Amino acid sequence: MSKPPAPRAAALPADYAEFLAEIKARISAARTRAALAVNSELISLYWEIGREILAREGRDGWGAKTIDNLAADLRRDFPQMRGLSRSNLHYMRRFAAAWPREGGEGIVQRPVEQLPWGQNIALLTKLEDREARLWYARKAVEHGWSRKVLEAQIATDLRGRNGGALSSFEHALPRPDSELVCDALKDPYNFEFLGLAETVRERELEDALLGDVQSFLAEMGRGFALVGRQFPLRVRDAESGMCQEFFLDLLFYNYVLRRFVVIDLKIEDFRPEFAGKMNFYLNAVDELERQPGDGSTIGLVLCPGRNRTVTEWALRGLHTPVAVARYATDGVTLTKTPPRELRGALPELPDLASKLSGLVEGRHGQ
Repeated sequence: MSKPPAPRAAALPADYAEFLAEIKARISAARTRAALAVNSELISLYWEIGREILAREGRDGWGAKTIDNLAADLRRDFPQMRGLSRSNLHYMRRFAAAWPREGGEGIVQRPVEQLPWGQNIALLTKLEDREARLWYARKAVEHGWSRKVLEAQIATDLRGRNGGALSSFEHALPRPDSELVCDALKDPYNFEFLGLAETVRERELEDALLGDVQSFLAEMGRGFALVGRQFPLRVRDAESGMCQEFFLDLLFYNYVLRRFVVIDLKIEDFRPEFAGKMNFYLNAVDELERQPGDGSTIGLVLCPGRNRTVTEWALRGLHTPVAVARYATDGVTLTKTPPRELRGALPELPDLASKLSGLVEGRHGQ
Protein backbone atom coordinates (compact mmCIF):
# COMPACT_ATOMS: atom_id res chain seq x y z
CA MET A 1 0.00 0.00 0.00
CA SER A 2 1.52 3.33 -1.07
CA LYS A 3 2.29 5.93 1.54
CA PRO A 4 0.49 9.29 1.45
CA PRO A 5 2.68 12.21 0.31
CA ALA A 6 4.63 13.82 3.11
CA PRO A 7 3.34 17.26 4.14
CA ARG A 8 5.47 20.25 3.25
CA ALA A 9 7.86 21.30 5.97
CA ALA A 10 6.60 24.88 5.86
CA ALA A 11 4.01 26.95 4.04
CA LEU A 12 5.16 28.75 0.90
CA PRO A 13 5.75 32.49 1.16
CA ALA A 14 2.81 34.68 0.23
CA ASP A 15 4.62 36.11 -2.78
CA TYR A 16 5.89 32.73 -4.06
CA ALA A 17 3.54 32.59 -7.08
CA GLU A 18 4.58 36.08 -8.17
CA PHE A 19 8.27 35.19 -7.74
CA LEU A 20 7.84 31.97 -9.74
CA ALA A 21 6.13 33.84 -12.59
CA GLU A 22 8.95 36.40 -12.65
CA ILE A 23 11.65 33.72 -12.80
CA LYS A 24 9.81 31.87 -15.58
CA ALA A 25 9.55 35.10 -17.58
CA ARG A 26 13.28 35.70 -17.16
CA ILE A 27 14.11 32.17 -18.29
CA SER A 28 11.89 32.53 -21.37
CA ALA A 29 13.48 35.89 -22.22
CA ALA A 30 16.99 34.46 -21.79
CA ARG A 31 16.19 31.50 -24.03
CA THR A 32 14.85 33.86 -26.69
CA ARG A 33 17.98 36.02 -26.50
CA ALA A 34 20.16 32.92 -26.74
CA ALA A 35 18.30 31.69 -29.82
CA LEU A 36 18.61 35.11 -31.46
CA ALA A 37 22.31 35.20 -30.65
CA VAL A 38 22.85 31.76 -32.21
CA ASN A 39 20.94 32.81 -35.34
CA SER A 40 22.93 36.05 -35.55
CA GLU A 41 26.22 34.15 -35.38
CA LEU A 42 25.08 31.71 -38.07
CA ILE A 43 23.95 34.49 -40.44
CA SER A 44 27.23 36.32 -39.88
CA LEU A 45 29.15 33.11 -40.63
CA TYR A 46 27.22 32.52 -43.85
CA TRP A 47 27.83 36.12 -44.92
CA GLU A 48 31.57 35.80 -44.25
CA ILE A 49 31.78 32.51 -46.20
CA GLY A 50 29.91 34.10 -49.10
CA ARG A 51 32.17 37.15 -49.01
CA GLU A 52 35.30 34.96 -49.14
CA ILE A 53 33.93 32.97 -52.08
CA LEU A 54 33.21 36.22 -53.94
CA ALA A 55 36.68 37.54 -53.21
CA ARG A 56 38.37 34.37 -54.49
CA GLU A 57 36.21 34.33 -57.59
CA GLY A 58 37.42 37.79 -58.45
CA ARG A 59 41.03 37.28 -57.40
CA ASP A 60 41.76 33.64 -58.20
CA GLY A 61 39.12 32.82 -60.78
CA TRP A 62 37.22 30.31 -58.66
CA GLY A 63 34.44 28.51 -60.52
CA ALA A 64 31.48 26.25 -59.78
CA LYS A 65 33.68 23.13 -59.59
CA THR A 66 35.74 24.63 -56.77
CA ILE A 67 32.58 25.40 -54.82
CA ASP A 68 31.42 21.80 -55.37
CA ASN A 69 34.69 20.52 -53.88
CA LEU A 70 34.44 22.99 -51.00
CA ALA A 71 30.93 21.78 -50.15
CA ALA A 72 32.02 18.13 -50.21
CA ASP A 73 35.03 18.79 -47.97
CA LEU A 74 33.03 20.85 -45.47
CA ARG A 75 30.29 18.22 -45.20
CA ARG A 76 32.94 15.56 -44.60
CA ASP A 77 34.67 17.55 -41.85
CA PHE A 78 31.44 18.83 -40.24
CA PRO A 79 28.96 15.94 -40.73
CA GLN A 80 26.61 17.16 -37.96
CA MET A 81 26.34 20.68 -39.34
CA ARG A 82 23.50 21.37 -41.74
CA GLY A 83 23.64 24.08 -44.35
CA LEU A 84 26.97 23.26 -46.02
CA SER A 85 25.54 21.92 -49.26
CA ARG A 86 26.62 23.12 -52.68
CA SER A 87 23.33 25.02 -53.20
CA ASN A 88 23.63 26.69 -49.81
CA LEU A 89 27.17 27.86 -50.55
CA HIS A 90 25.83 29.50 -53.69
CA TYR A 91 23.12 31.16 -51.60
CA MET A 92 25.84 32.43 -49.23
CA ARG A 93 27.61 33.93 -52.22
CA ARG A 94 24.40 35.65 -53.35
CA PHE A 95 23.74 36.76 -49.78
CA ALA A 96 27.11 38.49 -49.49
CA ALA A 97 26.67 40.08 -52.91
CA ALA A 98 23.21 41.38 -51.96
CA TRP A 99 24.48 42.94 -48.72
CA PRO A 100 27.99 44.28 -49.31
CA ARG A 101 30.11 45.71 -46.51
CA GLU A 102 29.12 49.28 -45.65
CA GLY A 103 31.05 51.67 -43.45
CA GLY A 104 33.51 48.97 -42.45
CA GLU A 105 30.72 46.80 -41.05
CA GLY A 106 29.59 43.38 -42.14
CA ILE A 107 26.02 42.16 -41.90
CA VAL A 108 25.73 43.08 -38.21
CA GLN A 109 22.83 45.34 -37.16
CA ARG A 110 20.90 44.89 -40.40
CA PRO A 111 17.39 43.40 -40.26
CA VAL A 112 18.47 40.37 -42.28
CA GLU A 113 20.83 39.36 -39.48
CA GLN A 114 17.79 38.90 -37.23
CA LEU A 115 16.01 36.63 -39.71
CA PRO A 116 16.49 32.86 -39.99
CA TRP A 117 18.38 31.64 -43.06
CA GLY A 118 15.22 30.38 -44.76
CA GLN A 119 13.70 33.87 -44.75
CA ASN A 120 16.92 35.30 -46.16
CA ILE A 121 16.82 32.77 -49.00
CA ALA A 122 13.23 33.87 -49.72
CA LEU A 123 14.36 37.51 -49.93
CA LEU A 124 17.14 36.52 -52.33
CA THR A 125 15.02 34.35 -54.62
CA LYS A 126 11.74 36.28 -54.64
CA LEU A 127 13.04 39.86 -54.91
CA GLU A 128 15.62 41.60 -57.07
CA ASP A 129 15.41 45.14 -55.69
CA ARG A 130 17.57 45.84 -52.65
CA GLU A 131 15.16 48.36 -51.11
CA ALA A 132 12.30 45.91 -51.46
CA ARG A 133 14.35 43.22 -49.74
CA LEU A 134 15.15 45.60 -46.91
CA TRP A 135 11.48 46.64 -46.55
CA TYR A 136 10.25 43.05 -46.33
CA ALA A 137 13.12 42.13 -43.98
CA ARG A 138 12.08 44.89 -41.58
CA LYS A 139 8.46 43.81 -41.73
CA ALA A 140 9.38 40.16 -41.19
CA VAL A 141 11.39 41.07 -38.08
CA GLU A 142 8.64 43.35 -36.78
CA HIS A 143 5.84 40.81 -37.25
CA GLY A 144 7.76 37.58 -36.72
CA TRP A 145 6.78 36.14 -40.11
CA SER A 146 7.67 32.57 -40.98
CA ARG A 147 9.23 31.85 -44.37
CA LYS A 148 5.85 30.76 -45.74
CA VAL A 149 4.20 33.97 -44.59
CA LEU A 150 7.04 36.12 -45.91
CA GLU A 151 6.77 34.50 -49.34
CA ALA A 152 3.01 34.99 -49.33
CA GLN A 153 3.36 38.67 -48.42
CA ILE A 154 5.81 39.13 -51.28
CA ALA A 155 3.47 37.28 -53.66
CA THR A 156 0.57 39.57 -52.69
CA ASP A 157 2.76 42.65 -53.26
CA LEU A 158 2.21 43.91 -49.73
CA ARG A 159 4.77 46.67 -50.24
CA GLY A 160 2.96 47.97 -53.30
CA ARG A 161 -0.45 47.85 -51.60
CA ASN A 162 0.66 49.09 -48.20
CA GLY A 163 -0.64 52.55 -47.37
CA GLY A 164 -2.42 52.77 -50.73
CA ALA A 165 -5.92 53.63 -49.51
CA LEU A 166 -7.25 57.12 -50.24
CA SER A 167 -7.99 58.87 -46.96
CA SER A 168 -8.57 62.03 -44.96
CA PHE A 169 -5.87 61.01 -42.47
CA GLU A 170 -3.42 63.75 -43.35
CA HIS A 171 -5.70 66.54 -42.13
CA ALA A 172 -7.86 64.53 -39.69
CA LEU A 173 -5.05 63.04 -37.57
CA PRO A 174 -1.88 64.55 -36.12
CA ARG A 175 1.53 63.20 -37.06
CA PRO A 176 2.86 60.59 -36.52
CA ASP A 177 -0.62 59.05 -35.98
CA SER A 178 -1.67 59.83 -39.55
CA GLU A 179 1.36 57.99 -40.96
CA LEU A 180 0.96 54.98 -38.65
CA VAL A 181 -2.74 54.60 -39.44
CA CYS A 182 -2.17 55.05 -43.18
CA ASP A 183 0.54 52.38 -43.08
CA ALA A 184 -1.90 49.93 -41.42
CA LEU A 185 -4.27 50.02 -44.41
CA LYS A 186 -3.79 48.90 -48.00
CA ASP A 187 -5.34 49.13 -51.45
CA PRO A 188 -6.56 46.91 -52.91
CA TYR A 189 -7.53 44.22 -50.41
CA ASN A 190 -7.38 40.66 -51.70
CA PHE A 191 -10.62 38.77 -50.99
CA GLU A 192 -10.16 36.19 -53.75
CA PHE A 193 -10.09 33.48 -51.09
CA LEU A 194 -13.87 33.91 -50.80
CA GLY A 195 -14.53 32.49 -54.27
CA LEU A 196 -17.65 34.66 -54.71
CA ALA A 197 -19.44 35.42 -57.93
CA GLU A 198 -19.24 38.94 -59.34
CA THR A 199 -22.85 39.67 -58.32
CA VAL A 200 -23.23 39.38 -54.58
CA ARG A 201 -25.22 41.12 -51.89
CA GLU A 202 -23.56 43.07 -49.09
CA ARG A 203 -24.80 40.67 -46.42
CA GLU A 204 -23.48 37.70 -48.45
CA LEU A 205 -20.08 39.41 -48.66
CA GLU A 206 -20.13 39.98 -44.91
CA ASP A 207 -21.16 36.37 -44.24
CA ALA A 208 -18.40 35.06 -46.51
CA LEU A 209 -15.71 37.19 -44.88
CA LEU A 210 -16.68 36.08 -41.39
CA GLY A 211 -17.07 32.51 -42.57
CA ASP A 212 -13.31 32.51 -43.15
CA VAL A 213 -12.44 35.06 -40.48
CA GLN A 214 -8.88 33.77 -40.14
CA SER A 215 -8.07 34.60 -43.77
CA PHE A 216 -9.96 37.89 -43.44
CA LEU A 217 -7.93 38.93 -40.39
CA ALA A 218 -4.73 37.87 -42.09
CA GLU A 219 -5.52 40.11 -45.06
CA MET A 220 -6.51 43.00 -42.78
CA GLY A 221 -3.11 42.91 -41.13
CA ARG A 222 -1.53 43.01 -37.70
CA GLY A 223 -3.49 44.01 -34.63
CA PHE A 224 -7.09 43.67 -35.84
CA ALA A 225 -9.54 42.01 -33.42
CA LEU A 226 -13.20 41.62 -34.35
CA VAL A 227 -15.58 43.24 -31.85
CA GLY A 228 -18.84 42.55 -33.67
CA ARG A 229 -20.84 42.41 -36.88
CA GLN A 230 -24.01 44.43 -37.42
CA PHE A 231 -22.87 46.22 -34.29
CA PRO A 232 -25.69 48.37 -32.82
CA LEU A 233 -25.30 52.07 -32.13
CA ARG A 234 -28.16 53.42 -30.02
CA VAL A 235 -28.35 57.20 -30.34
CA ARG A 236 -30.63 58.98 -27.90
CA ASP A 237 -32.17 62.32 -28.93
CA ALA A 238 -31.12 65.06 -26.49
CA GLU A 239 -34.53 66.74 -26.69
CA SER A 240 -37.16 63.98 -26.87
CA GLY A 241 -35.23 61.16 -25.25
CA MET A 242 -36.20 58.87 -28.13
CA CYS A 243 -33.61 56.31 -29.16
CA GLN A 244 -32.66 55.63 -32.78
CA GLU A 245 -30.62 52.55 -33.70
CA PHE A 246 -27.97 52.17 -36.39
CA PHE A 247 -25.90 49.12 -37.30
CA LEU A 248 -22.25 48.93 -38.33
CA ASP A 249 -21.31 46.24 -40.83
CA LEU A 250 -18.14 45.36 -38.91
CA LEU A 251 -16.48 46.86 -35.85
CA PHE A 252 -12.85 46.06 -35.06
CA TYR A 253 -10.42 47.18 -32.43
CA ASN A 254 -6.78 47.48 -33.45
CA TYR A 255 -4.61 46.86 -30.41
CA VAL A 256 -1.49 48.21 -32.16
CA LEU A 257 -3.12 51.51 -33.14
CA ARG A 258 -5.21 51.47 -29.91
CA ARG A 259 -8.40 52.60 -31.61
CA PHE A 260 -11.67 51.26 -33.00
CA VAL A 261 -11.97 50.66 -36.75
CA VAL A 262 -15.37 50.77 -38.47
CA ILE A 263 -15.64 48.88 -41.76
CA ASP A 264 -18.48 49.61 -44.16
CA LEU A 265 -18.78 46.96 -46.90
CA LYS A 266 -20.12 48.03 -50.30
CA ILE A 267 -20.84 45.96 -53.40
CA GLU A 268 -20.92 49.01 -55.67
CA ASP A 269 -18.28 51.54 -56.59
CA PHE A 270 -17.66 54.42 -54.20
CA ARG A 271 -20.22 57.22 -54.03
CA PRO A 272 -19.74 60.55 -52.16
CA GLU A 273 -22.58 59.82 -49.73
CA PHE A 274 -20.61 56.83 -48.37
CA ALA A 275 -18.12 59.27 -46.82
CA GLY A 276 -20.87 61.25 -45.09
CA LYS A 277 -22.40 58.10 -43.65
CA MET A 278 -19.02 56.94 -42.33
CA ASN A 279 -18.43 60.38 -40.82
CA PHE A 280 -21.59 59.89 -38.73
CA TYR A 281 -20.54 56.37 -37.68
CA LEU A 282 -17.16 57.57 -36.46
CA ASN A 283 -18.64 60.40 -34.39
CA ALA A 284 -21.14 57.96 -32.89
CA VAL A 285 -18.52 55.35 -31.97
CA ASP A 286 -16.30 58.04 -30.45
CA GLU A 287 -19.20 59.21 -28.30
CA LEU A 288 -20.60 55.81 -27.32
CA GLU A 289 -17.69 53.32 -27.32
CA ARG A 290 -14.37 55.11 -27.19
CA GLN A 291 -12.58 54.80 -23.85
CA PRO A 292 -9.86 56.94 -22.20
CA GLY A 293 -6.57 56.14 -23.88
CA ASP A 294 -8.18 55.18 -27.21
CA GLY A 295 -7.32 57.17 -30.32
CA SER A 296 -9.94 58.59 -32.64
CA THR A 297 -12.01 55.90 -34.35
CA ILE A 298 -11.07 55.40 -38.00
CA GLY A 299 -13.36 54.31 -40.81
CA LEU A 300 -12.65 52.11 -43.83
CA VAL A 301 -15.09 52.01 -46.73
CA LEU A 302 -14.43 48.88 -48.81
CA CYS A 303 -15.69 49.04 -52.41
CA PRO A 304 -15.02 47.00 -55.55
CA GLY A 305 -13.99 50.21 -57.35
CA ARG A 306 -13.69 53.97 -57.08
CA ASN A 307 -13.11 57.12 -59.12
CA ARG A 308 -9.99 58.68 -57.62
CA THR A 309 -11.07 62.28 -58.18
CA VAL A 310 -14.58 61.74 -56.80
CA THR A 311 -13.16 59.95 -53.76
CA GLU A 312 -10.57 62.63 -53.02
CA TRP A 313 -13.17 65.39 -53.26
CA ALA A 314 -15.56 63.50 -50.98
CA LEU A 315 -12.85 63.10 -48.34
CA ARG A 316 -11.40 66.59 -48.61
CA GLY A 317 -13.76 68.34 -46.18
CA LEU A 318 -13.96 65.58 -43.56
CA HIS A 319 -12.46 66.14 -40.12
CA THR A 320 -12.85 62.48 -39.16
CA PRO A 321 -10.30 59.86 -40.31
CA VAL A 322 -11.96 58.01 -43.20
CA ALA A 323 -10.25 55.81 -45.79
CA VAL A 324 -11.57 54.28 -49.00
CA ALA A 325 -10.00 51.12 -50.40
CA ARG A 326 -10.87 48.68 -53.14
CA TYR A 327 -11.15 44.93 -52.86
CA ALA A 328 -11.00 42.07 -55.37
CA THR A 329 -13.12 38.92 -55.02
CA ASP A 330 -13.36 37.15 -58.37
CA GLY A 331 -11.98 37.79 -61.83
CA VAL A 332 -9.14 40.03 -60.63
CA THR A 333 -5.95 38.14 -59.85
CA LEU A 334 -3.72 39.90 -57.37
CA THR A 335 -1.58 37.00 -56.28
CA LYS A 336 -0.66 33.37 -56.80
CA THR A 337 -0.82 32.83 -53.05
CA PRO A 338 -4.25 33.12 -51.36
CA PRO A 339 -4.49 34.97 -48.02
CA ARG A 340 -5.16 31.70 -46.18
CA GLU A 341 -1.41 31.10 -46.54
CA LEU A 342 -0.90 34.09 -44.21
CA ARG A 343 -2.58 32.45 -41.25
CA GLY A 344 0.74 31.82 -39.54
CA ALA A 345 1.25 35.58 -39.22
CA LEU A 346 -1.75 35.98 -36.97
CA PRO A 347 -1.39 36.39 -33.23
CA GLU A 348 -3.72 34.36 -31.08
CA LEU A 349 -6.68 36.74 -31.00
CA PRO A 350 -9.71 34.76 -29.75
CA ASP A 351 -9.18 35.71 -26.10
CA LEU A 352 -8.71 39.36 -26.95
CA ALA A 353 -11.74 39.42 -29.23
CA SER A 354 -13.84 37.69 -26.58
CA LYS A 355 -12.78 40.18 -23.94
CA LEU A 356 -13.50 43.11 -26.23
CA SER A 357 -16.94 41.77 -27.11
CA GLY A 358 -17.69 41.14 -23.45
CA LEU A 359 -16.56 44.63 -22.53
CA VAL A 360 -18.78 46.22 -25.15
CA GLU A 361 -21.79 44.05 -24.26
CA GLY A 362 -21.24 44.86 -20.60
CA ARG A 363 -21.32 48.57 -21.28
CA HIS A 364 -24.55 48.22 -23.26
CA GLY A 365 -26.08 46.22 -20.45
CA GLN A 366 -25.47 48.95 -17.88
